[in-house]
Amino acid sequence: MKNYIPFLFLAGLLVFCSWYPQPDKNRIKSTKENNNSAITDDSLLTLVQYNTFQYFWDGAEPTSGLACERIHLDGVYPQNDKSVVTTGGSGFGIMAILTGIERKFITREQGFQRLHHIVDYLSKADRFHGAWPHWIYGETGKVKPFGRKDNGGDIVETSYLMQGLLTVRQYFANGNEKEKLLSADIDKLWRGVEWKWFTRGQDVLYWHWSPEYLWEMNFPITGYNECLIAYVLAVSSPTYAADASIYHKGWARNGAIKGKHQKFGYPLTLNHNYAEKSGGPLFWAHYSYLGLDPHGLKDKYADYWEENKNQTLINREWCIQNPKKFAGYSTKCWGLTASYSVNGYAAHRPDSANDLGVISPTAALSSIPYTPKYSIEALKFFYFDLGNKIWGKYGFYDAFSIQNNWYPNQYLAIDQGPIIVMIENYRTGLLWKLFMSCPEVHNGLQKLGFTSPTIKK
Repeated sequence: MKNYIPFLFLAGLLVFCSWYPQPDKNRIKSTKENNNSAITDDSLLTLVQYNTFQYFWDGAEPTSGLACERIHLDGVYPQNDKSVVTTGGSGFGIMAILTGIERKFITREQGFQRLHHIVDYLSKADRFHGAWPHWIYGETGKVKPFGRKDNGGDIVETSYLMQGLLTVRQYFANGNEKEKLLSADIDKLWRGVEWKWFTRGQDVLYWHWSPEYLWEMNFPITGYNECLIAYVLAVSSPTYAADASIYHKGWARNGAIKGKHQKFGYPLTLNHNYAEKSGGPLFWAHYSYLGLDPHGLKDKYADYWEENKNQTLINREWCIQNPKKFAGYSTKCWGLTASYSVNGYAAHRPDSANDLGVISPTAALSSIPYTPKYSIEALKFFYFDLGNKIWGKYGFYDAFSIQNNWYPNQYLAIDQGPIIVMIENYRTGLLWKLFMSCPEVHNGLQKLGFTSPTIKK
């Protein structure tokens, strides 16, 4: 078959050689015409994971080893931020490296060396009461302001980073001597985050603190959105734990987080911020759940598996019904989430104001644990029908619009990371098993009133 080509992995870099199909350079016109049954779903998932993994391996910022905020294959960076790393996206990338080890894209030793370098770098980079900033200049380890007053600690990005680091701690905890030392070094970073500081003595977490502007950002984190993991870790901390009251009074807004909505026959039991009736952008069902296993995860507000699954199904059904009549939307071409957009960046979601005709591959692909059949259908459409229009060296590009004939060759770490991690969780549960093996997390979840098959009684 014409579109089968070999990947010959370089000695010392990758350890296996295998054949995987790539989109034809002239673009595959349709799945029917090209008889794509020659590649199994399993092999296609591996190929997507392999290419996406390269964003965090070959594409990593060279000084730090962390994930670049963005990679533009055209080399054009309007913000001159090619070497800027993202802490949250690096947390996702750390999980991707563990996936790469298990998938034999790299050896265990190669993965260890990279992760050791990353942990050493993070221990010396700017931190504020133990929390890292949103962005860091890769060459120096110094904070790059995310905004004028956002030049200090970011507790949400720190939670994404720590979610990844804790999976690494667990992965190497029973390894050889040097691997155990790496786990111990991660434990020091974990114990150094002053979660309680970010409550300002109140019953809620605050997103930002700046050494220059203090609490002037004044952004309390309330749900429901992508930030659940920050509360879980804040209460789970063995050294600077916040009281469980911050979750119920702050995050859950004294119970106001609980709602009763239905869209297209799918119920939502939480009030999604600014999007109660149809759910927010799909990354809300991904970021906190890269490590936090949503299977059977419940508290007095929601069943989080059902909430995430129904949010995904609503998102897909909106694209099928396509009330704004955008070209390209279908049962196989769906997925609205925060990503690049035709005019910059937007939090695409299923409502008339925020559906801009832009599909983000990460939305459907990272939802594969919740909607495996529909996500694989989308994967095949993206790969076989759109082909090289949206596929490149680091996997699927960040977003596209058939409506606007817009196919930018650009990537964002925070969208690539969930693809490889959630595919792996769907296939083996790797990252869920590692994160949920943390005894502190079990303790924190119990304090918050969660139940789950994986929480030890």
